[in-house]
Amino acid sequence: MGPVNRAATVPSPYARPVSDESSVNGAEDQLEVGVGPHPRPWPDDPHLDPQLLANGDRRNVLDRYRYWRREAVVADLDTRRHEFHVAIENWQHDFNIGSVVRTANAFLAAEVHIVGLRRWNRRGAMVTDRYQHVRHHEDVSALAGWAADVGLPLLGIDNLPGSVPLETYLLPRGCVLLFGQEGPGLSPAAHAHCAAVLSIAQFGSTRSINAGAAAAIAMHAWIRRHAMGNDTNGQG
Repeated sequence: MGPVNRAATVPSPYARPVSDESSVNGAEDQLEVGVGPHPRPWPDDPHLDPQLLANGDRRNVLDRYRYWRREAVVADLDTRRHEFHVAIENWQHDFNIGSVVRTANAFLAAEVHIVGLRRWNRRGAMVTDRYQHVRHHEDVSALAGWAADVGLPLLGIDNLPGSVPLETYLLPRGCVLLFGQEGPGLSPAAHAHCAAVLSIAQFGSTRSINAGAAAAIAMHAWIRRHAMGNDTNGQG
């Protein structure tokens, strides 16, 4: 890819973007990110999208993917996706699902699995579902059948009696991290299909943390062990 204009990029990757992708937030005080139209002559690169080159790229993507076609971004991510999957139950249109999808994209999960209702609240995903594989299962039995077919254990994340501390559990490279609905947590059916249920250590007065936060913690635990090489010392 030829040189691109980086002058318009936002100084912090944590700033919330203003773009066609994030306009659902309706905020007027957001920072503009991305790059404007690419100066001519345009680079001769099949990854690039002529419309983005002509009009600018304000998407919520890394600078390395500026002006790239969506399909090209997904194809590049597919060459290095991690081996863990994320599943979340969706019986009441849980608002956390969008956040889970966004975090799964950030940590390059193989897939996100929505269990239950097909429709889910995409607002928190910040359009990262365009770059993240998302699969639907009608119920937990369907998810469990799929996982068995591909040889992946279901690992529930919930603070239930008999659960094992996530902090000392040796997460396998290939697995499905399964989260319950916000509020009730893992359903009895989900619990029954799990090879293990892992709890997240808490030290305050609240009984639980929300599903989006729990998913981020669990995914990062996998990243620390398998992507960063920081094994825990506990027993799995």
